[in-house]
Amino acid sequence: MTKLFPSPGDPGFETPPAAPRHHYDDAAEAVAELKRLYARSVAFLSDSFAAVLEAGSAGTRFRAYYPEVAIATATHARIDSRLAFGHLPRPGRYSTTVTRPDLFERYLTEQIALLIRNHGQSVSIGDSTTPIPLHFAFPEGSYVDGSLAERLDRPLRDIFDVPDLEATDDRIVNGNFEPRPGEPMPLAPFTAQRVDYSLHRLAHYTATQPAHFQNYVLFTNYGFYVDEFCMLAREMMARGGMGYSGFVEPGDLETLPGAQEPPEGVAPLRLPQMPAYHLKREDGHGITMVNIGVGPSNAKTITDHIAVLRPHAWIMLGHCAGLRNSQELGDYVLAHAYVREDHVLDADLPIWVPIPALAEVQVALEKAVEEVTGLSGYELKKIMRTGTVATIDNRNWELRDHKEPVERLSQSRAIGLDMESATIAANGFRFRVPYGTLLCVSDKPLHGELKLPGMATAFYKRQVSQHLRIGMRALELMSEMPSERVHSRKLRSFFETAFQ
Repeated sequence: MTKLFPSPGDPGFETPPAAPRHHYDDAAEAVAELKRLYARSVAFLSDSFAAVLEAGSAGTRFRAYYPEVAIATATHARIDSRLAFGHLPRPGRYSTTVTRPDLFERYLTEQIALLIRNHGQSVSIGDSTTPIPLHFAFPEGSYVDGSLAERLDRPLRDIFDVPDLEATDDRIVNGNFEPRPGEPMPLAPFTAQRVDYSLHRLAHYTATQPAHFQNYVLFTNYGFYVDEFCMLAREMMARGGMGYSGFVEPGDLETLPGAQEPPEGVAPLRLPQMPAYHLKREDGHGITMVNIGVGPSNAKTITDHIAVLRPHAWIMLGHCAGLRNSQELGDYVLAHAYVREDHVLDADLPIWVPIPALAEVQVALEKAVEEVTGLSGYELKKIMRTGTVATIDNRNWELRDHKEPVERLSQSRAIGLDMESATIAANGFRFRVPYGTLLCVSDKPLHGELKLPGMATAFYKRQVSQHLRIGMRALELMSEMPSERVHSRKLRSFFETAFQ
């Protein structure tokens, strides 16, 4: 990342007092210092903004910096190669800017502890040279009246730093980041500004704050699944939580164990574009469900942003067109390969990159199907087929001449067709988030089997509940594994960041 910013303490800006850089051999102490530095910086910006608004003008510029964690190693000594993360790829100096250490405290503590343990080196904590944009300095849920800023005698960007697209791209995770001579190599997959950008987008798209998101995520393209998820979650809360600590709906309405409904708050008048629902655990290993709607663009958008939270797994549950005559409506499709004709990731992940099935996720999904349906072994083949899923960006592909697309689908050995699954899997691959897909056959357009009126209602009533329970059970099974087992080395490239 090219740094265009002056160092802390440079003339021309009013900044918080410079803090000396400290070294830590204890991860918890290192994170505590990150929290202190970050809180000092955002307090400085918010207080300065309030003072400027009150005065209506400013005679100087204000700037505060993200904290930074850095580490250096001079050895090529081999680290435990069974781990998918937690070690530096080669000798050198590495660093990353950090935002919201309160939100990422558990994650940061784990990642820093692994570095200290695996390399026998202390980490260095101090101010970076990357400014915190004013927009990202306000607490979650803050409201700033835009008309107040309009009364200033100078543009806001002349007084404070604003978001910079040079610091929010995905060059690190895409594998095309090249540090300048003397610049540290990246320690984490995302810079602080990139994370802040996504945290604000998540609140906008889902109407829930990032703090509620859990480490295991279900995506769906149908509201029926959300209705069923909400019903199950409310039942769990009414029965004491059943291991979960709360259920959060859009508007940050939270129902606690033993309650029938949220004690306070008002639901949004309109649902957001991609509403999120969170069945929470104290350790963050609960389940988040997001209704992404229809299409690969939404699938890419939401996974672009959830990825900065570093979840342990995400799974797509939805409907698909069954492409084989042997399939029945209601059968399950467990994807083990993908045909990517969604095109929204062509610039970030070339189409020639294969998206492998991940054994840990596949086994969890198949085991969950067995548990929920009561079928196993050869009997399971009656209702579930493992194979290739094709994802396209044209919902009305049936209206074209069928010969060419059907020929391609047949050559690919595809057994299901949808508009989101390959996008979610490919972005999981790109962001190193374990992924999986379990779809339900809702029609068979190539064989003239479309749902008639009435059939659709009965189908959804029968299948959605079972399908959702399977997805939830699969994530529960994965949450019971150590995180180092869930995260596959298949997702790591030649040069990887040490942070998961």
